Amino acid sequence: MPGPAVVIPQIAWIRYGVRLGVVILPDRRWRDAAAIWREVEAIGFEHGWTYDHLAWGSLRDSAWFAAFPTLAAAAGVTSRIRLGTLVASPNFRHPVPLAREVLALDDISEGRFELGIGAGGGGWDATILGGPPWTAAERSARFAEFVELTDLLLSERRVSYSGSYYSAEEARSYPGCIQAPRVPFVVGGTGPKAMAVVARFGDAWVTTGPRHADGALDAEMGARAVAEQLDLLEAACGEIGRNAGQLRRIALLGPTLAQEMSSAAQFEDSVERYEAAGVTELIVHWPREDGPYRGDRRSFETAVAGSLRR
Repeated sequence: MPGPAVVIPQIAWIRYGVRLGVVILPDRRWRDAAAIWREVEAIGFEHGWTYDHLAWGSLRDSAWFAAFPTLAAAAGVTSRIRLGTLVASPNFRHPVPLAREVLALDDISEGRFELGIGAGGGGWDATILGGPPWTAAERSARFAEFVELTDLLLSERRVSYSGSYYSAEEARSYPGCIQAPRVPFVVGGTGPKAMAVVARFGDAWVTTGPRHADGALDAEMGARAVAEQLDLLEAACGEIGRNAGQLRRIALLGPTLAQEMSSAAQFEDSVERYEAAGVTELIVHWPREDGPYRGDRRSFETAVAGSLRR
């Protein structure tokens, strides 16, 4: 029999200022990475994330470790901070084994895990298993099925499903998630079809900003772009009769939305601009010794300190 469920109360996410999270790339051996995960919890971040890729960017030929074992280890050296993937995708995953990993991590973390989930993109993750890259239309259709089946697998004890791309035959999901009715889904998306998936299944929405931005956007331009995306999310929620205010709204700084952290005042300005645009949570990248996301740890901690005390 499943144990008692941990219900995440909706009131916990009512906005009292922007909550801050941090991405820690899975590029260090655990003997070094463990101290960073302990530190981000001690600093006061609300949530910690890592990328779920098989290879990534300029670090393709450098150290890179799997997301789920990394987060399981992080759960063992932390006690409060919530943990998540940015983002699991259909590129190299199938919902049935993914659901088993999610159940295990939800249990190991004692109900602190959140499943960041997205459509994925092109590049190595899309071709590393030897198949041809998907068209944009196929990727969109796969994403919708992928999220739908994953939702079923984590919400019900046994599932049979037959889709155009994904199937399950009497798949079991015992003992079920600790969190009820399942782990939160943090769904990425920017276009109308992806927003429809967010509206239907998301507990939170996450964006990296416009997909085809011409360079990094400063806080003013980035907040404006995210506000326009939020209009699309509002419309998608309206179409199914859902209140968009029920979703947490997360902006990930770094890839397209500039991570402006030269001073506490500059970062506070960024936080205020995104909050005014409707963002409830910001995620930044932990500084690395070299690119990408190169930065000084002391300056980084000074920049975020004031916002973490808000």
